[in-house]
Amino acid sequence: MKHSSMCPNCAGTIQRLPRNAGRGMIWIYRHTLSPLVGYNCRHLPTCSVYGDEAIERHGLWAGGWMTLARLLRCQPWGTSGIDNVPAKLSPDARWYTPWRYARWRGVNDSPN
Repeated sequence: MKHSSMCPNCAGTIQRLPRNAGRGMIWIYRHTLSPLVGYNCRHLPTCSVYGDEAIERHGLWAGGWMTLARLLRCQPWGTSGIDNVPAKLSPDARWYTPWRYARWRGVNDSPN
């Protein structure tokens, strides 16, 4: 009996493990620390929702960098407003240049 027939979804589960670990850390934050410090975010969606969506959509590596950039922008002298997770990654982004995954200044472009 082949291994693949014993566990047809194992490969997908293993590939999603880092993504689910990152999302799990956000879930823990939302249910432990966030209620204690209050729901104060300068952006919509909140930073934890943004991080969860970025990691779900783009994986732990790219989504994690997007989340880091968002957290660094969410401070008193930073940006505010509607800031959604990009639907597509930047064409310039590569795994070895992870800072290009993220938006380090500003929020979403206004629709034309």
